[in-house]
Amino acid sequence: MTALLGPRQCGKTTLARELHRQMKGSFFDLENRQDLARLQDPVRALGDLRGLVVLDEVQKQTDLLETLRVLADRRPRRASFLILGSASPDLMHHSSQSLAGRVHFIDMQGFDLAEAPHLDRLWLRGGFPSSYLAASGSKSFEWREDFLKTFLERDIPQWGIRVPAATLRRFWGMLAHYHGQTWNASEIASSLGTAHTTTQHYLDILTGAFMVRQLPPWHENMGKRLVKAPKVYIRDSGLFHSLMSLETKDGLYAHPKFGASWEGFALEHLIRRVPDRHAYFWGTHAGAELDLLIDRDGKRWGFEFKVSEAPSVTKSMRIALKDLKLQRLWVVYPGSHRFAMSDLIEAIPLAQALQLDAVKE
Repeated sequence: MTALLGPRQCGKTTLARELHRQMKGSFFDLENRQDLARLQDPVRALGDLRGLVVLDEVQKQTDLLETLRVLADRRPRRASFLILGSASPDLMHHSSQSLAGRVHFIDMQGFDLAEAPHLDRLWLRGGFPSSYLAASGSKSFEWREDFLKTFLERDIPQWGIRVPAATLRRFWGMLAHYHGQTWNASEIASSLGTAHTTTQHYLDILTGAFMVRQLPPWHENMGKRLVKAPKVYIRDSGLFHSLMSLETKDGLYAHPKFGASWEGFALEHLIRRVPDRHAYFWGTHAGAELDLLIDRDGKRWGFEFKVSEAPSVTKSMRIALKDLKLQRLWVVYPGSHRFAMSDLIEAIPLAQALQLDAVKE
């Protein structure tokens, strides 16, 4: 059994329907009343099916997961199940326990540079297909505004989460101002006039819905006081720009969050290719930091994200290179040429960084 998870409107259903067309079988859309009626008795509806069985938006009826567990254990196996969800297993209440050992999870996001090679457009509009492919920048911005509204007012309540849409929208907008910074629940809670546990709950909701990334800190006993809180990023650059009311390229380039926007955009593209357990950031209370540390196969690689066309070596880079014993450190920037900056430090365009062994799947 395979679970394809990712935010709404990122292309999961389109991909699943194409697979269904090629492989035949059955397709159930849990937003369709007729399909929901067919699944009132799930054992009878699913038990005799053959081929590929697709269940779309499964987070709307998580009790189906118990039935799928039983069907997945049958021998001989009669059908292959593909379930699509717009929420993480933790947000889907017990799905990971129900299907433990029986399901392979695949995360899916919107377009990346391999599918949408126009970097500036992808950066500004984000990777949601409808946003990227919109007829104009204003149409793209309108689509993202509608997406935010629908997500908050319809999707979140349908998942059984009781948070007022206006409150979560306000929190999300505040969180955008912390994009690329260390999470501070108490500081945001003070601004919202609520408890820090409540703001943590809001953050976990948006993380579980694939809207926000919490990048964990790297911990190692090296005689230095290390930052222990995660960094937070709005995962889709287009949604980040909408939350910051940035509609045009000129507006983005003139904004104080210009550098943070590039950092989040480039980091998200790299980190998609690395299992979450291998990706971290590193920071010390003395001020040294590294935007992205990848630790896999007994090796460590570092990445810094600089929006400058002529990035230079910083003291933090040298400290990170030495203290973390990095194999290499790359400075990912929006230029087109790759060049050495010093021993073991190299500037590299994002498209080329995606081909490095350190981030290849």
